[in-house]
Amino acid sequence: MSNDQPTPGQPPEDDPFLKKPQEPTPPSAGSPYGSEPPPPEGPPPGGPPPEGPPPGGPPPGGPPPGSPYDNAPPPPPPYGSQPYGGAGGYGGADPLAGMPPLADSGKRILARIVDWLIVAIPLAIIGIPFNVYDRATDGDDFGDTITATSTGTGLVFQLITIVAFVGYDTLMVAKAGQTLGKKWMKLRVAMLNDGSTPQMSASLIRAIVLWLPALICCACLWPLLLLILILVDKPYKQGLHDKAAKTVVVTVPQ
Repeated sequence: MSNDQPTPGQPPEDDPFLKKPQEPTPPSAGSPYGSEPPPPEGPPPGGPPPEGPPPGGPPPGGPPPGSPYDNAPPPPPPYGSQPYGGAGGYGGADPLAGMPPLADSGKRILARIVDWLIVAIPLAIIGIPFNVYDRATDGDDFGDTITATSTGTGLVFQLITIVAFVGYDTLMVAKAGQTLGKKWMKLRVAMLNDGSTPQMSASLIRAIVLWLPALICCACLWPLLLLILILVDKPYKQGLHDKAAKTVVVTVPQ
């Protein structure tokens, strides 16, 4: 179960992905006035009707059946009293009210694979001068491999890899809420509290939690853990990177 609470605050107005306020309901086609203005208030011509009960007295048992005021709904609240359709606005009972549906988990996996390939293929080419592939064929044991990775050219290449993955995700998400993989799968990252595009600080936190453990020590375990949390988390389908940045992944309206 997710325990994140959206951060209160008024979102920037120039973000195209902000939650949209509900439009006022137009008058129905069967309205007695249609497009005509309602009749002016005031006494009818000829003066006000005489006071007192109608001839014959009031009907027994209250108003007659079928009175138009029996089931009249209460007047609607003033427009804007509850923005974006949520209960209480920002930080209300349903922060997702007014936002598109949450992203499908399968599409999120495909988008992540596409992003990994976009960064990993150039890194594979860059790694050739660093001799990062030599230890895969020279028969060194595990201890020698760790030593080669943590010193010299191995350490330099590892730093380049971290900067490439973290920088790519941070810049793309902060720019438009979408990496290339998410854009292809028609998904985007949104702030949970208002649906806006994450700012640079939130994008950086999200990218660090997403990539850093996998690139340093847990290349297989960390992505699997994030995937399990996305699949079981309710109601926002957040991985640890989403929880750290207070973001969700939603679909892009067609």
